[in-house]
Amino acid sequence: MPASSHGPVHAGSQLTDPLSLAQNQQYPTGALYIVATPIGNLADITLRALHVLNLVDRIAAEDTRTSSQLLARYGIDKPLLAAHQHNEHEAAARVVGLLQAGERIAYISDAGTPGISDPGAKIVDAVRAAGLTIVPIPGCSALVTALSAAGDWVSAFTFVGFLPTKTKQRADLLHRLVSLEAAQVFYEAPHRIVETVDALLAAFGGERRILFARELTKLHESIHQCQLAQAPAWLAADSQRQRGEFVLVLEGAIQAEAAPASEHDRTLAVLLEEVSASTAAKLAAALTGAPRKALYARALALKGDVES
Repeated sequence: MPASSHGPVHAGSQLTDPLSLAQNQQYPTGALYIVATPIGNLADITLRALHVLNLVDRIAAEDTRTSSQLLARYGIDKPLLAAHQHNEHEAAARVVGLLQAGERIAYISDAGTPGISDPGAKIVDAVRAAGLTIVPIPGCSALVTALSAAGDWVSAFTFVGFLPTKTKQRADLLHRLVSLEAAQVFYEAPHRIVETVDALLAAFGGERRILFARELTKLHESIHQCQLAQAPAWLAADSQRQRGEFVLVLEGAIQAEAAPASEHDRTLAVLLEEVSASTAAKLAAALTGAPRKALYARALALKGDVES
């Protein structure tokens, strides 16, 4: 049975207790709750996350030792179930069984939103395959936190996460990303940050912007933006800059500017003497790299000028 029959509370409601915002919602039994936890600052937990963690029958955790310390800070005492990358299949089977018995289970990772470069995705797959309910409880994410401080140059992005540790595999992956116009977001650990930045510079060149978001929400948080060519020197200038957990946001490929219309016009004019507007546009697109649709429209216009 739901913990409450009330629906979500909307803005404008008169409330005296902020926790009632979380309490006056439905929390079905037999459901897995994916709960985001702070990425550093313990004050960043949400009211709804606290309510759910107090409500559930048990908590599945990436590291029960880390999570028990976190939960103790909030005064939460629940049975813990280990669910990490080395036992995800076994943990998923146990979670499904407990949910089928009617329990509510929360899943938390060591920090942030589970399933984003963290264990949890296989458990979500197993729970969905069993036809059971999954309820995300949003909150902190290092990915979104870094992007919010990047600026307008990150209008679209691709999340890559941690790069492969082997040099060739990493280089192959970066090679496939070079032409992407969307910004790319990487996670990195302190002992690999210098090597990773060198690999990015070798793959992408030095012109692109890069944002270093280090130790987000923690005491020594720092956010620095520079050109990729300047990044190795910036890291080397202060050993403190190489410490902590990193989110790297790298500018995407700059779309090549179209050639001037007059240049396209000359190409199209020559082609139109021999072939149709459609074929001329196709050939011109292959020669110039300009969009075929735009070239076709221009070819029709040029053909009309000649015939009029």
